Amino acid sequence: MKSIHINSIIDAVEKLCIEANYDLGEDVMLSFKTALTTEKSPLGREVFERLIENATIAHEERVPMCQDTGMTVIFVELGQELYIEGGLLTEALNEGVRRGYEKGYLRKSVVKDPFDRENTKDNTPAIIHYDLVPGDELHITVAPKGAGSENMGAIKMCKPSDGLEGVMQFVVDTVDKAGGNPCPPIIVGVGVGGNMEKATYLAKKSLTRDVGVHNKEERLAKIEEELLERINKLGIGPQGFGGENTALAVNLEVYPTHIAMLPVAVNINCHAARHKEITLKGRGE
Repeated sequence: MKSIHINSIIDAVEKLCIEANYDLGEDVMLSFKTALTTEKSPLGREVFERLIENATIAHEERVPMCQDTGMTVIFVELGQELYIEGGLLTEALNEGVRRGYEKGYLRKSVVKDPFDRENTKDNTPAIIHYDLVPGDELHITVAPKGAGSENMGAIKMCKPSDGLEGVMQFVVDTVDKAGGNPCPPIIVGVGVGGNMEKATYLAKKSLTRDVGVHNKEERLAKIEEELLERINKLGIGPQGFGGENTALAVNLEVYPTHIAMLPVAVNINCHAARHKEITLKGRGE
């Protein structure tokens, strides 16, 4: 059985936390530049110019692209033939977050209790999702998520009779209600099916998909395209100042559900769509 020592995991997560907050993905930067050529609003174009400038400065000067460096969400794909040496995986992931937020001078925004509101002072604990997969590798995706966009998410337990149109209308209404609060241009994650918690997980996980990469199922990809068109017709525009580019992408994921349910969740990413990933290979026999 191959193994990975927790020190390698800690080092990897530390680096991912910093890189996710300093380096906006090339897919998002390209979408900014494309939108700059299609945006008709002069103020909207100026917003895109400032967003590109901001992301460039963050990358070159090694500073966070946004003051809200988020609550750290980690997606883990753990090969079932892999052994973790030296300690517990969850503790290693949180230690990586702790070191990354300290070394990267990232704002620590996590409170110990939702009522007492005392800061943990190290941005832990992270929110960690595990998926057991075949093989002997460990794939880690770190996705810091700020409160401004997270607060604009919503879930609805639709009736099966609401159908596709009911789901789509809820998505559009959620974005419309959010307005400029989530710092558009946004990426809209949509999860449909499963149950209440599964739908929200699907919506959040979908946001780790690169801008412009559609669902592999053609019928779902067409729904994504239609939702994007309907959302951009709302006219909210960059930073809520009006324009054609409210959203850069809609990412839809679905899962089997109960005959009496049609859960739908919407999770919104702001323009700082942060996520970085790495695959660690096991060593030894």
